[in-house]
Amino acid sequence: MKALRKLFDNIKPYVEEGGKFHAFRSLVDGFETFAFVPNQTSRVGSVNIHDAIDSKRIMSFVVIALIPALLFGMYNVGYQNALAAGTLESSSFWGMFWYGFLAVLPKILVSYIVGLGIEFVVAQWKNEEIQEGYLVSGIIIPMIVPVTLPLWMLALAVAFSVIFAKEIFGGTGMNIFNPALIARAFLFFSYPAAMTGDNSVWVSQSTIFGTGYDVVAPDALSGATPLGQAARDGFAGFDSSTIHDAIIGLIPGSIGETSIIAIAIGAVILLWTGIASWKTMLSVFVGGAATGYLLQLLGLTEIQWYEHLVLGGFAFGAVFMATDPVTSCRTECGKYIYGLLIGFVAVLVRVLNPGYPEGMMLAILLMNLFASLIDYCFVQRNISMRAKRATK
Repeated sequence: MKALRKLFDNIKPYVEEGGKFHAFRSLVDGFETFAFVPNQTSRVGSVNIHDAIDSKRIMSFVVIALIPALLFGMYNVGYQNALAAGTLESSSFWGMFWYGFLAVLPKILVSYIVGLGIEFVVAQWKNEEIQEGYLVSGIIIPMIVPVTLPLWMLALAVAFSVIFAKEIFGGTGMNIFNPALIARAFLFFSYPAAMTGDNSVWVSQSTIFGTGYDVVAPDALSGATPLGQAARDGFAGFDSSTIHDAIIGLIPGSIGETSIIAIAIGAVILLWTGIASWKTMLSVFVGGAATGYLLQLLGLTEIQWYEHLVLGGFAFGAVFMATDPVTSCRTECGKYIYGLLIGFVAVLVRVLNPGYPEGMMLAILLMNLFASLIDYCFVQRNISMRAKRATK
């Protein structure tokens, strides 16, 4: 670490104002603050309390929490491909994981290269430090898209998201909508054929590395998710094996959204470190379960309430996107209302609009729009209550 510290100290004179490589100041600053806790404090006149957990460290914890779902998603890509090719028994665990790793890695690279590239350029142009918010969005976006999505589509969606969902509002901390979901929405409405519309898993043409020999998989096989099948069949209930596979994650779906166990590990990390709000997270599940149970009582669906919670992107959205501290509610009471409404809208869309059986993306984006209003109402309520107590 001392050598790295010395390296940054030697480079900084060249990138400061008037330096030979001033155009790269924001780039160097971004890497330095990622590697080390900044030694600068606020220059405002009021009293400030400082600790070692800055926003970059918070984003790093979120990325760590996402790793279990990402790793399992890589394995599931290889598993689904082997299943489609009929070579499941002859394919090894590491062979299937390696296949998925090679399929997913280009998407992660494109996401970070395009997204961070835009943020570096904007930061240098505005003479500001690199904003850290894309550390999380850059890994979430590849996890919520099809594995066979063309890289140029992904690059276009990332650029649209960073420019129009973040930078146009002022950057990280100022955006109204979750950037990762904006990228998915852009792809869903601009290229519905590539997204399939039912959150399918996409088995691509490749070779599966098994136990000493290679097996060529189908060129391009699309398999509908359980939610997609349920929508076509009038949302009939699922059997126990489907729910079992959904909890483990061995079902068709977006790269990082299939395994409830992997998502739960991420949830524990976020809650244990205090990064995410348990109030928001719990409320999403309660709202979804209550809505699913009510709609079943009304005879509008045969799907059980708990099935909504483990299928599709419901759990992933509740843990990693509904809890986004920038676009969600910040008042303690507001977090309950915000989460409940997300769960309510997501299940409502799933049941009443079978043409789009997922629902979680639209639910979170809709509530992003109303998060500030919910906070405002609770703040004004508290002000009024305190004013009444002060006049007594």
